[in-house]
Formats: sequence, structure tokens, C-alpha cells
Amino acid sequence: MTAPIALSCGEPAGIGPEIAAKAWAALRDSCPFFYIGDASHLPTDTPVARIAGPTEAIAASSAALPVLHVDFPASNTPGYPDPQNALSVVDAIEQGVELVQSGAASALCTAPIHKKALIDGAGFAFPGHTEFLAALAGRSRVVMMLASDQLRVVPATIHIPLSQVPSALTPEILRETIEITARGLRSQFGIPHPRIAVAGLNPHAGEEGKMGTEELDWITPMLAALNPDSYTVTGPHPADTMFHAAARARYDVAIAMYHDQALIPIKTLDFDRGVNVTLGLPFVRTSPDHGTALDIAGQGIANPTSLIEALKRARQMAQSR
Repeated sequence: MTAPIALSCGEPAGIGPEIAAKAWAALRDSCPFFYIGDASHLPTDTPVARIAGPTEAIAASSAALPVLHVDFPASNTPGYPDPQNALSVVDAIEQGVELVQSGAASALCTAPIHKKALIDGAGFAFPGHTEFLAALAGRSRVVMMLASDQLRVVPATIHIPLSQVPSALTPEILRETIEITARGLRSQFGIPHPRIAVAGLNPHAGEEGKMGTEELDWITPMLAALNPDSYTVTGPHPADTMFHAAARARYDVAIAMYHDQALIPIKTLDFDRGVNVTLGLPFVRTSPDHGTALDIAGQGIANPTSLIEALKRARQMAQSR
């Protein structure tokens, strides 16, 4: 039997506890997972089963949400993150990583964190979840993929100003992004020979140098020099013609050059069902493709669809491995 999925609680003042409870109600034992966090943060009408370890989660999940309890020092007020709780948020993530690396959990799914609260309360030194997980796993380079049934897309550069993209985007970065993505599609998505389409950096992929020269200077030559046996790569393609239905049918993943070039199409096509997947880690990690939503926390109106999809995709990827 596949081990259960570990779900780290993220920022408890956000919608994480609410969507965790709703995800359990929707999935129960069809996709067993356990919540790593403070049981008192969950909605009061959610049946909870405190567990001593992941092995108890599968039996418990049909009747209650299994919780691997973590004490939080401060009270939790929805909508108002307390930096005093930051170390416990970090602890929940670290426990999740330990459990998935040991094989006690089949995958790690992470609820959204609030970076300012972590910086203020724990001196958090990472741009986000992805970089922290890479450090815990001892990996210097990982890749962020946004995935849904309609599109998989990977930004080669992520959370940097647009003005910094041309200098940050190097042949080495793009090559590593392509290669990590190809390995991830084979090992975690069960695609034996991935088809990878690479977007251009400039409008119309530079239009032969008239709208930018990066495509001519190094992107096209670098792609031509890859000559891979285990995947197919094409491009650079004009980004404005890559994401309609006929174009998407020709590839398994699109590599975009920067954050919005990647995230706008998937959020337009499938806003609620997009899942954040980290490739290049030695374990499966997914997360919902949204933030803490402090403005609606505690109101009972949060949509759990992205978390449900993240848990289901984590299970599929773990089984593919």
C-alpha cells in the first residue's frame, strides 16, 4: 500500500487549515494524507484524529483528518499572522521533508506560507518554499512547474524583476531547466520521451533580431547543441502563439523565460486546478497554486480545489516513481 501524503500546515492564519479540512472531506481514504500542524487551528466542526506517526494515517482517514500535532506557541487569529508561530511553521515543513525522505510519507504537499511572518519570527533566509526545500534536500538547483490537465509550464527565471531577466537568464540556467524538467517528466509523470517546447524571450521570438537578439545570439544555438536522446526540444517559439489548444497538443511541457510568461496562460486556462510542482528534489513535492488569502481566512469560503488537485497529483506522481 502506498504511504500517505504529508501536508505541512503553512501559515495557520491563512486559509490553509480550512482548505485542509475541506480537502479531507472531499478525499477521505481515496487519497490518504495527514496534516502536520496544530490541531486546534482546524475548523471546529472537522473530526480530527491525532496520530503518533504516518502509519496510523491510512486507517484513521476514513473517519477523521489525521493530524501529526505540532505545538504553536501563540494563539491563531485568522487573517493576522503572528511571527511567534514562525518557528513552528518551519518545523512542520522540516518534519514533512524528513518523513518523505525516510519513506514514511509518499510525497510532501505544502500549504501556503507567509514569508514576512517567517522572516520576522524565524529569520527565514529563503525567497520561498521551493528554495527552502531545495536547501533541506541538499540540492543547488530545482525547477518550479505549474501543472494542470490542460498545460504544464516551467519558468526558467522566477521571482525577480522583469528588468533583471535578460541578465539572469543564461545558457547554463536554461539548459539546466530543460534537463531537470525532462528528468522530472520521465520519473514523476511517467512520460518516457518528453516533448519540450521553449519560448522566446522577446516578442515574436525576436523576429530575426528586429525585436531583440538573445534568440539569435545564444538561445537558438544552445537548443540546437543539446542533441538529446531522451527528450525532444523545439524552439524558441513566439510565446503569443504557444498556448492555444492546437499548439499545446504538440508538447508535454512549455519552458517559459520568466514568471508571468509562464503563469498567465495556466491561470487563464485552469485557474482553480493549477498545481505547483517542484522538480529536481529527491522526493515528490506539490502545493496549491495560490497564497495564504488572509483577506478571506476564517470565513469558510475558501476554495479547496487547488489543494485537492495538489494532493491527487502528489499521489499520482508518487505512484509513477
